[in-house]
Amino acid sequence: MGRRENLIRLYKRKGYDEVPVFFDLCPDLVQVYKNEVKSDLAYDDYFGFPSKNVPDGILENQDTQQFKKYYDFEMKPGTIIDPFGVAHEPGSEAARHMTQMHHPLKNCDSLEMMKEYPFPDFQNASYQHQAQEVKNIHNQDKVACGHMQMTIWETAWYIRGMEDLMMDMMTEDPMAEFLLDKITEISTKRAVEFTKANCDMLFLGDDVGMQNSTMMSEDLYCTWLKPRLKKIISEVKKINPQILIAYHSCGYIEPFIPHLIEAGVDILNPIQVECMDFKKIHSLYGDVLSFNGTIGTQKLMPFGTEEEIRKAVFENLEIAGEKGGLLCCPTHLLEPEVPWKNIMAYVNACKDFMKYN
Repeated sequence: MGRRENLIRLYKRKGYDEVPVFFDLCPDLVQVYKNEVKSDLAYDDYFGFPSKNVPDGILENQDTQQFKKYYDFEMKPGTIIDPFGVAHEPGSEAARHMTQMHHPLKNCDSLEMMKEYPFPDFQNASYQHQAQEVKNIHNQDKVACGHMQMTIWETAWYIRGMEDLMMDMMTEDPMAEFLLDKITEISTKRAVEFTKANCDMLFLGDDVGMQNSTMMSEDLYCTWLKPRLKKIISEVKKINPQILIAYHSCGYIEPFIPHLIEAGVDILNPIQVECMDFKKIHSLYGDVLSFNGTIGTQKLMPFGTEEEIRKAVFENLEIAGEKGGLLCCPTHLLEPEVPWKNIMAYVNACKDFMKYN
């Protein structure tokens, strides 16, 4: 079978012919890749990644300068203001892909002020390019993915500030309802357009976990976030019941997993091994949920040996079993500390797994 069919069958737990490879490289490691491989291909094509993201809707006449009035302080040269008005101020040269985030509605003190905020107009964005992009990706025998991480919670708190939004939610301030509903409306539109363009998969997500606990109570999650996520997924599956819904959250989120399944999530990413036990999670939910991740990036990829990486890949794929259900890959962006030999150890372990099983 081809690469696209292989990944879809794997995620649907119907067996697979080969173990897919996938990872994200930081800018420093992209340069290492170029030095090591000396190929003109982008690393995702060189290593044969099985999926590719479809570009989002194009906002017409988007003027990010209009958001400067929400910041009463100077920011460094090179600061970027995104379409939602969130400012990303550059960090040091050593961590140039990391930024300090500034929240435009942090000082908002009224619902009226929030309603006046110039949210990006995705309702009238251009989506005409997406269907052709999906066809191009399918012609490369890859899964076409609509990438929409930061779907509700993260987009909202990036605008409002996490502490302020948490307080709004806990005090049932109308500002919380308005902001979360607005972001849900925008995300629903984007998700529907990806689906109408014939994407195979939609990648949603919001970080709701920390290293050792959830970011909020189960009650707070079920009151404010679960119904909105369920609404987005429901609208998408009305159009295409077969579309795969992936969901990302870092950290410990075990109490939320049954709610994610109920909301319509098919694939959970990344099962951060420093926070959750994949064997346990798979034993509880592996019959109804597939997974993406499980190879740690806090310890294993930067500091583990090649043999330890190989062992982890084999163990996790064996847990998933012959039916599949796991795209075994690093859980997050690979940072500069990760040696190239460890990246190749991961790639070679994936290639070798089928030979030894």
